[in-house]
Amino acid sequence: MFLFAGLGNPTENYANTRHNIGFKVIDALSIRFEASRISKPQFFGDLYKAENTLFLKPTTYMNNSGKSVAAVASFYKPREIVVIHDDIAIPFGSLRIKRGGSSGGHNGLKSIDTYIGADYIRVRLGIGPLKAGQDAADFVLSNFSKEESGGVLELVDYAVHVCCELLEKTLDEASAQYTRKKGSGNV
Repeated sequence: MFLFAGLGNPTENYANTRHNIGFKVIDALSIRFEASRISKPQFFGDLYKAENTLFLKPTTYMNNSGKSVAAVASFYKPREIVVIHDDIAIPFGSLRIKRGGSSGGHNGLKSIDTYIGADYIRVRLGIGPLKAGQDAADFVLSNFSKEESGGVLELVDYAVHVCCELLEKTLDEASAQYTRKKGSGNV
């Protein structure tokens, strides 16, 4: 069983922010897999299931995402956990895949690392870079611009494709084949 957890913040106030791109991927995956909602209060999130695949949107707010991921992982004992999240350190439209590593200052990853450790797959979605002097919190909590909206849809679609491939390929194969740098056009 795989658990895909997309990071974001609940409520409509955050729906279109850069920080919520992980939620957008989970929404698209849930539709693609025709997943059924199986949320329970003890999961601290919106949980969906399709056959042997789980899709989670923690509703604990970003800084406490680990509480939800740990609760679902403890109950279902997935073979693999894949966390889908925004990353300001890589250019807008890029996608990188890796296992483990540091949180890079991402509070959602810090929380997950605290609850379950750092040994999980990360699908990193590029939303950067920050402009000189720009506050990181303000940036990630800002909405995508109108000019970026098409790129967001493309990145979400590509991330869905990559997540589907992770179900079939090894991490090394997926990383080699699907890492995408801005402007590479290898969708």
